[in-house]
Amino acid sequence: MEKAAGMIEIHIATLLFGFAGLFGKLVTAPAPVIVFGRTFFAFVVLSGIIGVLKKDFRPRSFRDLAAFFLLGAVLAGHWIAFFHAIQVSTVAVGLFAFSVFPLFVTFMEPVFFKENLRRIDILTAVMVVAGLWCILPNLDPANRITQGVAWGVIAGISFAVLSILNRRYAPTYSPLVIAGYQNGVAAVCLVPVCAFMDFSLTLKEGILLAVLGIFCTAFAHALFIRSLRFIKTQLAGVITGLEPVYGAIFAFLILGERPGIRTLVGGTLIVGAVMIGTLLRASSPSHGT
Repeated sequence: MEKAAGMIEIHIATLLFGFAGLFGKLVTAPAPVIVFGRTFFAFVVLSGIIGVLKKDFRPRSFRDLAAFFLLGAVLAGHWIAFFHAIQVSTVAVGLFAFSVFPLFVTFMEPVFFKENLRRIDILTAVMVVAGLWCILPNLDPANRITQGVAWGVIAGISFAVLSILNRRYAPTYSPLVIAGYQNGVAAVCLVPVCAFMDFSLTLKEGILLAVLGIFCTAFAHALFIRSLRFIKTQLAGVITGLEPVYGAIFAFLILGERPGIRTLVGGTLIVGAVMIGTLLRASSPSHGT
């Protein structure tokens, strides 16, 4: 029963993560404003959860505090790139391009953690690049799909950096505490940015940003962490690989976005490569090549 509960929780979390991409189309404000709303509401809810659970929120050193500020700034940049990718192209293109982040994590880990690069990593990289090439209509920087892919890849790179940095602090701090700091700092960093932007929000859009921050960020993150009590991390990694698939389905059902054949083929290659690579890496010995 516990594993079944964990599977339900991880799938709900992934559905919510995938649904988050739609807000790039549902809210007409610039990407920094969307990210500010997301991080502000997420920080408020995460702080409440941390307080209820009585987690220690205090940084253990000034160096850790400085690192949390860096993580927050990177998170802000990541989500700005992510939502901008969706705004200039489509939800499917933005999500599929962003989902290449495990590729960058794979090649960063040997640098930061002295881990071996394996043959499966090279094969996965080739498949991911092939998938991106399928999605790209051309290399014209004026093409909106090309722009979406570029911004999506930037979002993937920044998220890979965030994942690597998070890995250094995960053994010391609760993931909820790390997420709380990141969202709080990101919101603070975006205040001066949004202050100089010309935009307006309707009441509906304000409510949508609250939904994005509360349910698609804070609640989804809490569910994801809770699910890891009952299922293996590698299984959670494979399931969360479905995020762009869920997002593309939601975009079709709610926004009427129909991804083209090239996007579907490229997205299938990327998601398939990431999921297969995750499974094979989890089942192979750490010293393999």
